[in-house]
Amino acid sequence: MTNRRNFLKKAGVVGAATAIGAPAIKASPSKIKWRFQTYAGPALAEYVIKPSIDAFNKVANGEMEIELFYADQLVPTGELFRAMQKGTIDAVQSDDDSIAAPVDISVFGGYFPFATRYSLDVPVLFEEYGLKQIWEEAYGEIKGVTWLGAGAWDPCNFATKDPINSLEDLKGKRIFTFPTAGRFLSRFGVVPVTLPWEDAEVALQTGELDGLAWSGITEDYTSGWANATNYFLTNNISGAWIGSYFANSKSWDALPEDLQTLFKLCMNSSHYHRQHWYWGGEARLRTEGTKMKLTTIADAEWAKVEAEAHKFWDEVAKTSERCARVVKILKEYNAAMDKAGPPYRYS
Repeated sequence: MTNRRNFLKKAGVVGAATAIGAPAIKASPSKIKWRFQTYAGPALAEYVIKPSIDAFNKVANGEMEIELFYADQLVPTGELFRAMQKGTIDAVQSDDDSIAAPVDISVFGGYFPFATRYSLDVPVLFEEYGLKQIWEEAYGEIKGVTWLGAGAWDPCNFATKDPINSLEDLKGKRIFTFPTAGRFLSRFGVVPVTLPWEDAEVALQTGELDGLAWSGITEDYTSGWANATNYFLTNNISGAWIGSYFANSKSWDALPEDLQTLFKLCMNSSHYHRQHWYWGGEARLRTEGTKMKLTTIADAEWAKVEAEAHKFWDEVAKTSERCARVVKILKEYNAAMDKAGPPYRYS
């Protein structure tokens, strides 16, 4: 029995008929889907991550879709690294410290005390002073996770229920903060508290917390914490949070080069957006905000905190050769900024 296909095959024109007589039938590739969890709760994520993920999904044109999950929504923040390693989630936005990244340099993620003065310090340290290469080296030793890059967030100030006017006022205060920042602040009598991000406001209302050292004033207002605190201390222990993007290595390597490039472009657009959102927000809310009163510890007394931070640096430098390299860079960078003078550093 002869049908059209057999006839064309015998005639040697199957290829021609397929190419010319009818369009080729191609199986459409299945859409790539990622599950992505951020450190931020829903209100904060609207500014620090969601616009860039929405942009990615739009420009990916149906080839890939990233589903965004908020702080602790799929897994607790402290378990994010392991979950990503296992492939439970595909990517993460957080700091190395909070997600318990098993690398020696994780201590520098988040708020490493007095490492930075301004948000621009972070990209300069990574892109111009060699921290990027050190982070790539460290994560290159860890199976299953690819470090994609770091950027800057806001400074680390205290938002408290009672006024802080001296170091003595910090003693005994139960403060929600980051692991390394908490270790450092405990030297001044602060009692560091770890709890899920979404529980912080209620903990302030119930008296479980006396305050936070988790952000600048922009996040205090955005996250609702300004509703449960009364005072904002203008002194900070760090000028910018160092946060990163990470991905499960199999998920990342499975992406075609164009989608990897698109993801990094959107990642960088998020870094850029935060630069102006935080910088403008910190000044505007200090001058126009109505929910919190500003307090300040005198420069001479706050200098004791900075001096203690430099001792802390030296202690961390002794923990590994790689940490020593990071501390060396931080010292060289900050010395250069001090020498450059205004606007890089003001004495």
